[in-house]
Amino acid sequence: MSAPTPTLRLTAHQHAVIVGHCYDGLPDEACGLLLGPMRDGEPTGVVTEARPCTNVDRSARTYTVAPHDLLRAMRAAEATEGVEIIGVWHSHTHTAAYPSPTDVRQAVDPAWIYPIVSLRDGIPSLRAYRIVDGEITELPVELIR
Repeated sequence: MSAPTPTLRLTAHQHAVIVGHCYDGLPDEACGLLLGPMRDGEPTGVVTEARPCTNVDRSARTYTVAPHDLLRAMRAAEATEGVEIIGVWHSHTHTAAYPSPTDVRQAVDPAWIYPIVSLRDGIPSLRAYRIVDGEITELPVELIR
């Protein structure tokens, strides 16, 4: 059974934070966490915070969110009523904004949203996905005020 397909809703500022952090991470992949509300165990798609994190892999092909960044995000979510970690984003420096086999294997939570920013073509491309039991479903992305 496939998961619901919420629309990922980012403010222009959150989008700029994500894309800017991806450029700051070059030549390596960059990563970060998304915080927002969940309803009945599923993300609503609304992002309350985009948190840049350190890629401890320091790699152009893989990423791992630094444990201290994950802990800080967990604490921030716990401190805010109705907010949880709803996803993890990362960049692809030389490939399309589509989950690689490694991304699919590392998808830690089937409820999460997995945005990917491709920097391959000179203009950043942000796309978002759900990854459930190896099945990839693209989500709509909307910039909101």
